[in-house]
Amino acid sequence: MLIRAVFTNTRDINALFWRILLLLGLSAGVLAAPLPTGEDPMPSVMWDYYQQRMLGDRPFVFDDQVIVHAPPFAEDARQVPIQVDARAFAGRVEKIIAWAELNPIPRLFSFVPGPRVQPLLAIRIRIEQATPIRAAVLTSDGVWHVGSAWVEAAGGGCTAPSVVRAEAGWEDRLGQIHAGRFAHGANARLRLRVDHPMDNGLINGIPEFFLNRAELRDASGQSLASIELFSAVSENPAISLEVEGHDPVQLWLRDNNGNEFEAQF
Repeated sequence: MLIRAVFTNTRDINALFWRILLLLGLSAGVLAAPLPTGEDPMPSVMWDYYQQRMLGDRPFVFDDQVIVHAPPFAEDARQVPIQVDARAFAGRVEKIIAWAELNPIPRLFSFVPGPRVQPLLAIRIRIEQATPIRAAVLTSDGVWHVGSAWVEAAGGGCTAPSVVRAEAGWEDRLGQIHAGRFAHGANARLRLRVDHPMDNGLINGIPEFFLNRAELRDASGQSLASIELFSAVSENPAISLEVEGHDPVQLWLRDNNGNEFEAQF
């Protein structure tokens, strides 16, 4: 009878609620509820592992404001175009990372856009099988916002023989940059392709040899944005960025053998 009386009176319900919180230890932070993460939009068996590996102990939330554009089916698993668009968080982005969960080499890139560079990056990658593609955006409040896409694939993109190395004279073209700059309202879209085999070490007898660093700089050499690349990026990688204004900029790249390349925009 006592329990029935408590739960039929709204005022008593509220009082009981606060009394329980105090008994559980309000001063220890009971009211600081965990950030709701939402439901994983992907049929993933690997999320818990990658959440710890990539995001660590920071809070995260699945967020459809992080838009991952990817084809529903990879017609060529060696050249899969993806774009990560985090412009919904412009001005608050600390870092963007991306990975393909079921790849033998999952990491794709880490992108740190400066104030003049939009949190938007397009690139071509390799995938070994159908996989979730994840992009996580770290905002200035310390929260990771995770966007996702699913790509179906026949497979083998990471372990297929190199097309670049089969072409005669590829060494002479190493590091050649084919670049363009296009007006996009008040911004400029930068697009480039770099001649490089991007060897991932999964082919017998061919060690890793890939572009691993890129930096966008202004005319005076000051850094505007930086990108760390991994060997899951496709051969002859294509990259697209967007920068505010129309002042001249340059892109510097380096591979893991210490070769350096530059392009002017």
